Amino acid sequence: VQLVESGGGMVQPGGSLRLSCAASGFAFSSYYMSWVRQAPGKGPEWVLVINPVGSGIWYAESVKGRFTISRDNAKNTLYLQMTSLKPEDTALYYCARGTGWGMNSSDYRGQGTQVTVSS
Repeated sequence: VQLVESGGGMVQPGGSLRLSCAASGFAFSSYYMSWVRQAPGKGPEWVLVINPVGSGIWYAESVKGRFTISRDNAKNTLYLQMTSLKPEDTALYYCARGTGWGMNSSDYRGQGTQVTVSS
């Protein structure tokens, strides 16, 4: 199982970024996928979860209306579109594989990509 995130960087408040997670080594279309973030000194925060076929999405209140999760099962790739970014969105963002909606169902994660929101 391999999950490789990309697309992070530094952006000004109000800006946008699109993250990608390339998956390999497993049947991507059979798994729930999540974006999780961890800010310095804080625990992981589950941000968005998408079901295997992409028809169901769970959002954390902190990102609702600003972040969108999507997946392309033909390309084994998960995406995170982030808009209206705030300084408090600064964190290491990583994707995780799971067998259900809950964070306890997650078994693999990537190394992450850093997102920094600062003026």
